[in-house]
Amino acid sequence: MRALWDSADLDVSEARLRVALDREETDAGRAEVLTQLARVELNHGRPEAAHELLDEAERLAGDDPVVLARLLLERGRIERRFGDAEEAKRLLEDACDAALAADQPFIAVDAVHARALVGDIVAWTRRGLELADRYPGAAYWRGTLLVNLGDWQWEHALYNESFVNYRAALEAREQDSRNPGIREEARFGVGRALRALGRPQEAIPFLEEALAWAEATHPDWPMTEQFRAELEAARDG
Repeated sequence: MRALWDSADLDVSEARLRVALDREETDAGRAEVLTQLARVELNHGRPEAAHELLDEAERLAGDDPVVLARLLLERGRIERRFGDAEEAKRLLEDACDAALAADQPFIAVDAVHARALVGDIVAWTRRGLELADRYPGAAYWRGTLLVNLGDWQWEHALYNESFVNYRAALEAREQDSRNPGIREEARFGVGRALRALGRPQEAIPFLEEALAWAEATHPDWPMTEQFRAELEAARDG
């Protein structure tokens, strides 16, 4: 599923997933694709449509452990954004446990990264990093976990800490070509942390590179305007 997902382009993600859905020959396979189409609907801000797709996936899933883990994960994401935080925590923690039991560490750390966004971000980021270090198949998540922690620290004016974590995230993502959007979010984070630390001239090259990538590949991505505004602020000193 991960090869079909582009977080910076939901239309591309949906088109790829619909092709995959048409090609699937098993109920479990179709159910797994449906969980990701539900994620597209969630990212469009349509939780009811997402729940409907998950209900359909659940009817097809049977006792497939991978699909059951994904169902918990996607329902947890919906609760995190549009429902009850405590229910989101329960679902996402259960999703992590179910994924590990199904020998799916990638899905497990995805659940942990979502759980960290609900609360206790430092502790859950640490948990995610521990799993990413333990399972090579989950190492991809290091960059995302560190970017999210850096964002939280920046929002709480912990600029030195955010700089350290953004820099670590950038190093992690530069070693993995998947999901370049996270790489550029990390680069942007380094730049805005540097500006917050009173080092705008050092920030400019990071912000210029992030903006150049975004304008060339995803000009309509919401982050592109943030990149542009931060660069203008850094140039103004």
